[in-house]
Amino acid sequence: MSKLTKNQKIAIAKVEAGKAYKLSEAAALLKEITFTKFDASVDVDVRLGVDPRKANQMVRGVVTLPHGTGKVVRVLVLCTPEKEAEAQAAGADFVGLDEYVDKIKSGWTDVDVIICTPNVMGKVGALGRILGPRGLMPNPKTGTVTMDVAKAVKDVKAGKIDFKVDKFGIVHTSVGKISFSVDQIVDNAKEVLNTIIKLKPSAAKGTYVKSIYLSTTMSPGVQIDPKSVETK
Repeated sequence: MSKLTKNQKIAIAKVEAGKAYKLSEAAALLKEITFTKFDASVDVDVRLGVDPRKANQMVRGVVTLPHGTGKVVRVLVLCTPEKEAEAQAAGADFVGLDEYVDKIKSGWTDVDVIICTPNVMGKVGALGRILGPRGLMPNPKTGTVTMDVAKAVKDVKAGKIDFKVDKFGIVHTSVGKISFSVDQIVDNAKEVLNTIIKLKPSAAKGTYVKSIYLSTTMSPGVQIDPKSVETK
């Protein structure tokens, strides 16, 4: 096991073991214990009392972060020619169809979000084995399969994200950057957490939100008191 650095020791010492912090306290503490030279992502991990193997306990949602994600989101729109100008005007980074389908088949996935129109899903569906594992497959439930490509592009650029519980019952997503103010981190985290709470499946029994942790790319996790996250 590698030795802890001076900064890692400082960070661990500042996080009180076993304590569940209020969300605002955790956000402030996170800014104190993050020493990365780059603008680290702020992540939230929520362990849920669900069995994601059962369809009626799947938790998946979409949320627009009030203060955005803090990163440049590269968007590819796969569409027929009549929609290309609309997608480009909305700010899409890449627009087209066959040439990008071929590039993806060759291994290119240098984008963050892929949006497509319903009429090209036949071609996009064939890319499922490549895009699925990377979380890039367009899906009507997340608004990335739509005829209104302009709105979809603008939403994504403005901070719209989607999340899904993994096979271990955990939702993991980023809620901004450590350069954000405490209030911005709190607002973004609350938006995600409130959405997750509202999505509680009726089939889920017992405690729904088992634990919440806030962390940055290389910081210790700070436990959040679920009671400090009020639903709207």
